[in-house]
Amino acid sequence: MRLVLDDEHAHAVIVPFGGAGAERPAANVQRMLGWVLAILGLGALLTGAVVLVVFGLLLGPLLVWLAWNVLDLAHAIGAPELGFWGIVLAAVFLAIGLAGRIIIVAAVFLIDPSWFHGAARLHWPEPTFQNFIAICLLLIVASASTHPHHHDDRRKRRSHEPVYDG
Repeated sequence: MRLVLDDEHAHAVIVPFGGAGAERPAANVQRMLGWVLAILGLGALLTGAVVLVVFGLLLGPLLVWLAWNVLDLAHAIGAPELGFWGIVLAAVFLAIGLAGRIIIVAAVFLIDPSWFHGAARLHWPEPTFQNFIAICLLLIVASASTHPHHHDDRRKRRSHEPVYDG
């Protein structure tokens, strides 16, 4: 607040931040609001990254474990149950693209080829609701790598433009 003396009318008035002083509190509030929004934005970005990592790293193996061991799809097709690392490896294998799958197969073949010596007589599972749900859960994990990523929409628009032969 400041005191304004008016000589023409012979009185004094107290004006809250009038004139040039009005810019100062607004600038402080604007600067503080900018910092608050920046902190909230970074917090939201960090929260999103944590959620992505947690769901990406935990949800896939959880769904594979649920389908393979709990809903007993392994027994239904004649395969053995998977341990912890087998479940993690199967979830990663299902969730990544072809190049990653080739790398996983090469790593397993080079590091521990005894995994390939296991014998199992596989067969088509019985058509039960439980097996259907288990297969759907595995398909959910496998579909994570098949969703198209739209990085550049300009290519798509150009392909629909008419060609002028002039």
